[in-house]
Amino acid sequence: MSEMMTTGQNVVARCRLLSAGVYSETQDGLFRPWLSDSFFQAQAILSEWMIQAGMQVRYDAAGNLIGRYEACIPGQAAILFGSHIDTVANGGCFDGLLGVILAISVVEQLSQAQKRYPFAIEIIAFGDEEGSAFPVSMMTSRAVSGEVNPEDWALIGPSGTVAEVMRARGLSCSDLSKAGRNAEDIIAFVEAHIEQGPVLEAQEFSLAAVRSIAAQRRGTVTIIGHAGHAGTLPMVMRRDALAAAAEAVLSVERVAVEFPYGAEGGLVATVGRLEVFPGGSNVVADRVEFSLDVRAGARSLRDAAVQQIENAFRDLAQRRGVTLSCAWQQDLEGAECDPTLVRMMQKAAESEGGSDVALVSGAGHDTMVMARRWPSVMLFIRSPGGISHHPDETVLEDDVDAAHRTLLGFLERLNLNQKN
Repeated sequence: MSEMMTTGQNVVARCRLLSAGVYSETQDGLFRPWLSDSFFQAQAILSEWMIQAGMQVRYDAAGNLIGRYEACIPGQAAILFGSHIDTVANGGCFDGLLGVILAISVVEQLSQAQKRYPFAIEIIAFGDEEGSAFPVSMMTSRAVSGEVNPEDWALIGPSGTVAEVMRARGLSCSDLSKAGRNAEDIIAFVEAHIEQGPVLEAQEFSLAAVRSIAAQRRGTVTIIGHAGHAGTLPMVMRRDALAAAAEAVLSVERVAVEFPYGAEGGLVATVGRLEVFPGGSNVVADRVEFSLDVRAGARSLRDAAVQQIENAFRDLAQRRGVTLSCAWQQDLEGAECDPTLVRMMQKAAESEGGSDVALVSGAGHDTMVMARRWPSVMLFIRSPGGISHHPDETVLEDDVDAAHRTLLGFLERLNLNQKN
């Protein structure tokens, strides 16, 4: 790192460097899916930075990049820092990548000070958190945690199936289980990440620990009505799929807003995509499809809200004489972060001006997979404007500097806890 730059400035500059050129599949916006040329270019430069920071580098059977900074006595279990380096289409350069580069900066400082702990420190750059290469997400963190699903291998992306694309890149689906780590090899998993929301900014805090990650349910709702001429079909005789969809979307919003203790539990419900068929301006719609995304801090709350939404759907379908079905494509359980680690991260963040209240993450992260196997915790960094998954996504250099110090403080607290 240049002596003229703060750690925060250096980390931000590195993130921005990987936002264009060979690090993106498109030149008019950042897009870096798993197993793409740009993905491997990003791995290459991250590998260089890890080596410069004093780490040994390797790749696992899922194609994840892993750097290791040894313990005082080589061969000890590790604290595993990590996040993802893939992006959504037209995404931002800090989502995921910031956590990896921040962790490298932490190891770099420890190496320069010739400081080692009784535990090793590893950094993993996961390849597939966003699901932008194939229709499911987190395949690479699931491989590490031992949750390989052979059904995923036949999923089709723009360049072929998972099996075909992995084979073309020198990887094999049948070897994915070899990426799995033994439980005793990892003491804890730590992920630093931009908040991707407006809460920290609204509360005027730069940082916060995360206590849980929302359970998610995603699906597609299909409403079948009956087409008709916009001028000749009387209103009372219509079975308008779009009118029914409009009511259905509003019912989703109403349930999420009015559900008892929903706000406290982080309940949100979203319809982000809607398609109308046949789509003519003078034709009553006979079919509508829309996406449905329901999330909450606890799975029980999410499932109760889903049930109420489905009940509302049934009622309106009967009243309007349409057929309504909901096909659920993804069910993510969510995760609770380890309470002891959350307290340590909270205290470390507080000492750097962060919040004394741990947050619930409404977005999914690799942590929700890793937490099913190992004690895990997250650190959120403020997102100005609450913007993410967009080219305008950004961070404040001072916040990143504070996050760097927070992670160092967390390691000190964890070391003391291990000794006790």
